Amino acid sequence: MTPANPIERFKASLARAEASGLTLPNALSLATVGKDGRPSVRMMLLKGVDERGFVFFTNLNSRKVRELATCSYASLCFWWPSLEEQVRVEGSVEKVKDKEADTYFASRPRGSQLAAWASRQSEALSSREELLAEVEKIGRQFEAKPIPRPPFWSGFLLIPDRIEFWLGRPDRLHERTLYERRGREWIPKLLFP
Repeated sequence: MTPANPIERFKASLARAEASGLTLPNALSLATVGKDGRPSVRMMLLKGVDERGFVFFTNLNSRKVRELATCSYASLCFWWPSLEEQVRVEGSVEKVKDKEADTYFASRPRGSQLAAWASRQSEALSSREELLAEVEKIGRQFEAKPIPRPPFWSGFLLIPDRIEFWLGRPDRLHERTLYERRGREWIPKLLFP
């Protein structure tokens, strides 16, 4: 029987991936499109999933954010090879509220907080030493103090309208289930492999 709620189904898939001992089971590919119509994809980490959708965080000056400003639709792909399981998610993307971004930023390791301040993501870097010097400078600035979230760093929520589950099966007779949102309802259908 096909589960009615793809968000709950995704949570169960993610829990299996976490329990399997996979490295970074929350890793995802995020695909965006620039104003030139060219797609771009990169690896990210999922930091939350609930009935609203899928949450990730990044530098607001990054290429991905510039592309999301041009086209507010994106897709995610999760791949767990040892489980032979993939989940693809498509939908619109919006910025999370400041409180949500502040809460997540405060939970990050101090080194990651310093890196967020030091990185001018997607800009040219003359050398690794330049980056390390900037991290050291920021570290001195916030020495023995809590590190606030940079104003150029936040999170995004992908609000899904399509979620597809792919399960590997023998003889390439894979199992695919596509859920499409219609209003508040999710409509599932099986797809040929």
